[in-house]
Order: sequence, then structure tokens, then C-alpha cells
Amino acid sequence: MAHKHDHSQAIEEVSSLMPSDELLCDLGDLFKLFGDTTRIKILYSLFESELCVCAIAELLKMEQSAISHQLKILKDAKLVACRRSGRTNIYFLADEHVRTIIGQGYEHLTEDRG
Repeated sequence: MAHKHDHSQAIEEVSSLMPSDELLCDLGDLFKLFGDTTRIKILYSLFESELCVCAIAELLKMEQSAISHQLKILKDAKLVACRRSGRTNIYFLADEHVRTIIGQGYEHLTEDRG
């Protein structure tokens, strides 16, 4: 007969630390945003430098309209922000958290490839 162990203390601990379902759902949605290759390319571009839409489009060899569409999604999710420079919007990563997520993800993927 299999030995049944008591994990009630672990369950109680984790349960007390578990965020609300709504917050966990939002977290899942946030990570879904990173699941699109175009958005990841845009975010990684902005990881390296602040850029305008036309520079991102040229860099990624894509139409400006496609880039603008993805930038709006990223901006609505507060992953990127922008500032005006004359008549041009300059885009950049919204905060250090976004920079950390991209940097850590990249490190995770490349740590054993050296």
C-alpha cells in the first residue's frame, strides 16, 4: 500500500499566499502578450534603444501600420510608452519591469547555449 504523506501545511501556506483568480488571470494575459513574435521583436528592439515607428518598421522589414497596431496593444498593456519629439512619437519600454522580463527571458534561453 502506498504511503500517504501529509501536505496540508504546504497547501495552507501556498493558499494563504495565492493571489486572487482575477490577478492570476491578468498575469496570464500579460504573458500572452509576449507570445507574439512581432511584439517580442518590437520589445527587444526597444530593449536596445528608443525608436520611432518608422525605424521599427524598417528594422523589422514590416509595414508601419502593422507596427503601429502592435505598439497600440503594447501601449494599452503598459509595456511600452511614448513621448513626442516634434511631430514624431518615440517609443520606449515602459519601465524596468518590462526590461527585466525581456532580459531574464533572454538569459534563460541562452544560458546553456555557450
